[in-house]
Amino acid sequence: MSTIDQSGHPSVAKVAAALAEAGQQAAADGIRILPAEVRTAAQAAEALGVEVGAIANSLVFRSSTGDTETALLALTSGAHRADTDLLASLTGADEIGKADADFVRAHTGQPIGGVAPVGHPKALTTLVDTALLAHEVVWAAAGHPKSVYPTTFAGLVSLTGGTPADVTGDGQDGRP
Repeated sequence: MSTIDQSGHPSVAKVAAALAEAGQQAAADGIRILPAEVRTAAQAAEALGVEVGAIANSLVFRSSTGDTETALLALTSGAHRADTDLLASLTGADEIGKADADFVRAHTGQPIGGVAPVGHPKALTTLVDTALLAHEVVWAAAGHPKSVYPTTFAGLVSLTGGTPADVTGDGQDGRP
């Protein structure tokens, strides 16, 4: 792992600036560029030597209500999958569906596999998986498939203005 070289990764520089602006300088300083792309939670966990549950997946969904379609960001523990019916219930959407690469890039400015919790063209409605509470340090993507940064559950909620939620619907909230 190396420290960040922002010159080659404009989206990573944007994420670093957003973290610093939000008062999360330690997270910005902790951005790491990995030797290879880590597009899955399992790949990121292996590269970092942490449990897969300590990886905060940034999943972007299409959220539809009536004739309106928006992006929904679910920051989920890498140890499980989000339940789209539950996401719809939590957000009041009529339907939550899969987003393709073009939709993700249009709403985040970042590629799938590297979507950070911040640094998007505009703020996204965000749910933060309470299963992440089980980990003292949580790793999130930093705008590029080779980039990650350390944070906490509370840091993610504060940074995104997100709503804490059990996104699996099975009570896996990480609480003792």
